[in-house]
Amino acid sequence: MTFRNGLASLLRPEDSVLVLIDHQPYQLANVNSHEPQMVVNNTVGLAKAAKAFGVPTILTSVLAERGGVLFPQVTDVFPGQAVIDRTLINTWEDPKVVDAVRATGRKQLVIAGLWTEVCVAMPAIQALGEGWDVTVITDASGGVSVEAHEVAIKRMIAAGANMMTWLALAAEWQRDWARTEQAAALTQVITQHAGGSGIAYLWEQQLLNTPVPRSVG
Repeated sequence: MTFRNGLASLLRPEDSVLVLIDHQPYQLANVNSHEPQMVVNNTVGLAKAAKAFGVPTILTSVLAERGGVLFPQVTDVFPGQAVIDRTLINTWEDPKVVDAVRATGRKQLVIAGLWTEVCVAMPAIQALGEGWDVTVITDASGGVSVEAHEVAIKRMIAAGANMMTWLALAAEWQRDWARTEQAAALTQVITQHAGGSGIAYLWEQQLLNTPVPRSVG
């Protein structure tokens, strides 16, 4: 087994490309590994983080006329960007998607999609075999059951994939809070999509801007 360790194994925004796969109504309707609204929230947080760091993002759907278009919360992050619609279940067998990824010149391939056991596992495993450095964002993906999601993750790990959650990925892209331009953009994403962490940050800002009461008497 080749272990993924060392500084070079960490993800860098300048080397990453994100592919969001089949975040569509039909697939979401039978996601049972996660609370569906959380999948939507995490996917949008992931998309906004990628945009904040300038990471190219490929949007793709399957049979959109029947399965529904991508969640508008996702496409709104990339206004005017075309969505690649496929007939192939395995995204990595579609030359249009692969060509779009290759055109970025990047080798750290980040994937999230619905369902984990089908539309995420197949391209991840194929891309790994072709030499790509593949990371799957597990909480912006979902399966038809907890078992299906977890077995798919184990299968992809066995094939050499890296597993992360969206906020962990964003932190890895940030790496240093001295990168103030990205830090400001990431903070906005956190306040919108990171739940308690975002609320705590807003509370901190409130306290910093609240005068300390003078002693009475």
